[in-house]
Amino acid sequence: MAAPQPSDTAPASPALGRSLLWPVAAVGLGFLLVHNSFDASAGVPPAPAVVSLPAPSKPASTAPSAAASAPSPGLPRSEPERIRIRSIGVDAPFAPLSIGPSGQLDAPPANDANLAGWFKDGATPGERGTSVVAGHVDTKTGPAVFLLLSTLKAGNTVDITRRDGSVAGFKVDSVETFSKEDFPNERVYADNGRAQLRLITCGGAYDKKKKDYKDNVVVFAHLASTTHP
Repeated sequence: MAAPQPSDTAPASPALGRSLLWPVAAVGLGFLLVHNSFDASAGVPPAPAVVSLPAPSKPASTAPSAAASAPSPGLPRSEPERIRIRSIGVDAPFAPLSIGPSGQLDAPPANDANLAGWFKDGATPGERGTSVVAGHVDTKTGPAVFLLLSTLKAGNTVDITRRDGSVAGFKVDSVETFSKEDFPNERVYADNGRAQLRLITCGGAYDKKKKDYKDNVVVFAHLASTTHP
């Protein structure tokens, strides 16, 4: 989603510290909670009605051949390689994200608009636990991979192809927007013992002074199907 367009000129330089803030404390079985925000861009966000999404990349050559199986509590650990959300035109590769020296989760490179990132020290998508995937809503050069994330609806699907050749199919439960100043960590990152997915990007108004959006858009989804090669 692009935030409402600011009325005056946005900052000329990109925001520093594009990141999700991660506290040191672990929760439950050592799962780190995201504390603050994912900062997408310092540029003026383009209006969704007048821009085109990044061109979908070519799908991986090795496609799963078996029919989707019944939902399961989780899959074995396997790194994600590609995310597809057909209802909003997303088809993008992944970059692993880690927590930097400042305690912030590094963001995907801002020079690649069609790139998602996943927290590599947490659950992989499809694995039991809550997997965290973050993406830019826009960058200094224009719209990015999660531009239309906020338009998803309950029942939409998210397919993540994994390194082992399996595809974890998630069904969206809800899409919500939270203030970064009052982000509900425990609710968003709770581990209920099953495979969950959280997609996160920026939303709301753009704060030119802080060089950051005021809100986070969060998609809550659960593992609904698995497809194996």
